Amino acid sequence: MTARETQMAVAQTINADGASPVVLVCEHASCFIPDALQGLGLSDAAKVSHAAWDPGALGVAVRMSDRLDATLVASGVSRLVYDCNRPPEAAGAMPVKSEIFDIPGNADLSVDARAARVAAYYAPFRDMLAQVMASKPAPVLVTIHSFTPVYNGAPRAVEIGILHDTDTRLADAMLDRGAAHTQADVQRNAPYGPGDGVTHTLQVHGVAHGHPSVMIEVRNDLIQTEAQQAQIGDMLSEWLADACAQLNAEGVRCRA
Repeated sequence: MTARETQMAVAQTINADGASPVVLVCEHASCFIPDALQGLGLSDAAKVSHAAWDPGALGVAVRMSDRLDATLVASGVSRLVYDCNRPPEAAGAMPVKSEIFDIPGNADLSVDARAARVAAYYAPFRDMLAQVMASKPAPVLVTIHSFTPVYNGAPRAVEIGILHDTDTRLADAMLDRGAAHTQADVQRNAPYGPGDGVTHTLQVHGVAHGHPSVMIEVRNDLIQTEAQQAQIGDMLSEWLADACAQLNAEGVRCRA
């Protein structure tokens, strides 16, 4: 397998020629664990649990890609192999525990083993996303995630989270326009926020370059079926376009 083929296997672009300045990202699109890692020592149930990926998120992101004619960059491996929304130095990049699940294959990784994971799984994704962002004259970064309705035994009331890092512009506009698009329980920086280390992609590919950016979290019981994913994807596309129009009216270059 060539270096390019390897890169495509661990990260992919969907609708690479999309005309929209929006760049969609799905860091936790897949629960695939390469054979060489021997399943990370996980049970079959753990391998497909919410700890391993974001169920429904890719379906929502693909629908948004279609609706907006936007390029989508998605990781091709489980976030337990490498969480592409974490920097290499973060413990959560290759977690030894995720909620109730121990990850035996990530325990006691050597410096060299961690570096090999970074090179094999994070660098191709990071570089592919950077290339896509650089190809747009005024990119707008939107990352799509899902979260479990019950975490460590505690139910979560929030249904859609609008997350941001230090650049709040797009999140503010989405929250301002939210009631026009959904009756869901929408909250800022919930169920996670910057303090939880979840805004790495926004920081590196959005904030650092002055590009408007937002992370959208959808509770995964709302996007279990293809029909639900399409419905939420359509709603989010219209909501995002409305928020971008508001920012444009305020003098911020932002178009969906």
